[in-house]
Amino acid sequence: MSAADHRELSRETPVSCAVITVSDTRNEDNDASGEAIKARLRDAGHPVEFYRIVPDDGEAIRQVLLHLAGQVEVVVTTGGTGVSRRDTTVEVAERLIQKALPGFGELFRALSFETVGAAAMLSRATAGVYGHADGPAETLLFCCPGSTDACALALDRLILPDLAHVVWVVVRQAATPPPDHHLSSPLP
Repeated sequence: MSAADHRELSRETPVSCAVITVSDTRNEDNDASGEAIKARLRDAGHPVEFYRIVPDDGEAIRQVLLHLAGQVEVVVTTGGTGVSRRDTTVEVAERLIQKALPGFGELFRALSFETVGAAAMLSRATAGVYGHADGPAETLLFCCPGSTDACALALDRLILPDLAHVVWVVVRQAATPPPDHHLSSPLP
């Protein structure tokens, strides 16, 4: 099947989402990035079923991500992707991710470079599919920077244009057992 076929199959299919803001200083009154992500997802027709602000603490981030594994199809985090001592979102995500989607971070940094120049290299935005250690990878994770502009860029240019398609390929199609193919002759 082509990408166009996948897009057609997934067209107009709402994706269940969660938004996590990683910050020691933000609260629900001043979380502009989390609000921007939620608004964009909802405007695109995707329900946001979970939202939480968690501290820049690796164990707190890990616990909320594991809680969401298999509960929603997509988790979008904001914050903790830089290079400061407290930024641990990426380390936690990389330990949980079972299938990385390196293109997300690569494209995000390339697009960011157009706006912020060389400072784009400071972002460690990442994505992949994760699940519980004893189960299948069934939740798509996008880790975005804490900047509201960076979140808007990630959502508008990368995540939302193909979200239903990516979820169909990575999560929903993966839940369907592959067809039983038999080779007509053994491999040499």
